[in-house]
Amino acid sequence: MSDEATGTAGTAGGTAGGTADATATGPRGAAGTAGTAGDAPPGTRETALALGDDALILSHRLAEWAGSAPVLEEEVALANLALDLLGQARALLSLAGDEDALAFRRDARAFRNVRLVELPNGDFAHTMVRQLFFSAWQRPLFARLAERPGPFAAIAAAAGPEIAYHLDHAVTWTLRLGDGTAESHARAARAVAALWRHTGELFEPVPGLDWLDPAALRADWTAHVTGTLRAATLPVPGEPPPPGAPFTGGGRRGLHTEAFGRLLAEMQHLHRSHPGAAW
Repeated sequence: MSDEATGTAGTAGGTAGGTADATATGPRGAAGTAGTAGDAPPGTRETALALGDDALILSHRLAEWAGSAPVLEEEVALANLALDLLGQARALLSLAGDEDALAFRRDARAFRNVRLVELPNGDFAHTMVRQLFFSAWQRPLFARLAERPGPFAAIAAAAGPEIAYHLDHAVTWTLRLGDGTAESHARAARAVAALWRHTGELFEPVPGLDWLDPAALRADWTAHVTGTLRAATLPVPGEPPPPGAPFTGGGRRGLHTEAFGRLLAEMQHLHRSHPGAAW
């Protein structure tokens, strides 16, 4: 990996103005495999928005690496991760309504993703540590969803192998960076320290998943992440911040970072500039 690998987040101009008008109009796209929230169990739409927004926003962040990844092979790998997450987002958002309307016509306060996925990419170590934190949470969550009958079972089962690859990829790079050069170790350690405070939000109750045990999910995540950090000779900050602690969350309630507005401006610019356009 090059020491110059300091990729930056996209900060395109434009505005994400307008009002949210993402009404449920039915599933679209090949990824949609279940009915709308209208004929689904209570809470389905809320869950689909939360998990779908997580995948959509992290997909966009990873796509920002196109053209600036440290090596060519990694550029392709990050693009593949982004496409996997985009597919998950399409399937999940289709359970809540029209996926395009939900992605391109909502304002920031209507998004329900955790803040961890919306943070700027930072350098390559920062992106890989964030991926480790997110995938180590997503894997046990989706495994539980796949085992439970309901509208998310098929989507979670299909996404399982993708998430396993994402986690393996992040673990491999965390070990390589943490136990690599002094520079790569320092960058990875800074990433862990900077992102750790945002991990508490992962274990806030997900709307619509009242049956889920956040404590068990947290235990799975902690064991996997701390084991990886120790193997990478990186410092373990301690237990993840408890839900509700300062700076740990708010994304599930529509409270996002300043950087999220810039992300939406870039992501929604074309759709909002040409409403109703068709290819």
